[in-house]
Amino acid sequence: MDFKVEQQPNYTLIRVLHEKLDTHVAPSLKSELVLISGNGEKNIILDLSKCRYCDSSGLSSILVANRLCKNAGGMFVLTGLNDAVERLITISQLDTVLNITMNVEEAVAMIEKA
Repeated sequence: MDFKVEQQPNYTLIRVLHEKLDTHVAPSLKSELVLISGNGEKNIILDLSKCRYCDSSGLSSILVANRLCKNAGGMFVLTGLNDAVERLITISQLDTVLNITMNVEEAVAMIEKA
């Protein structure tokens, strides 16, 4: 299993269990995101605290999640970024587009305030 999905009343939490969010993991993550969104979930938290590396396909899956939530009138929150992944997101200037928190608790609080 590449990730763990936890359904909550106000959101769905997806924890990536791999150290790399790359071409091996990203396609199945994208499929899962589309499925979750198709089931009516509009708030998604993506926890990358186990991730040490992310490539362009990983970034693409993050952007898919963001777009799906936005289109549904919900919120996407990215959390648990390590230095390398955070640097990639900053270089890609996605830190201005995405909701990013330090941990899952902050992400939940952000969704509940919205």
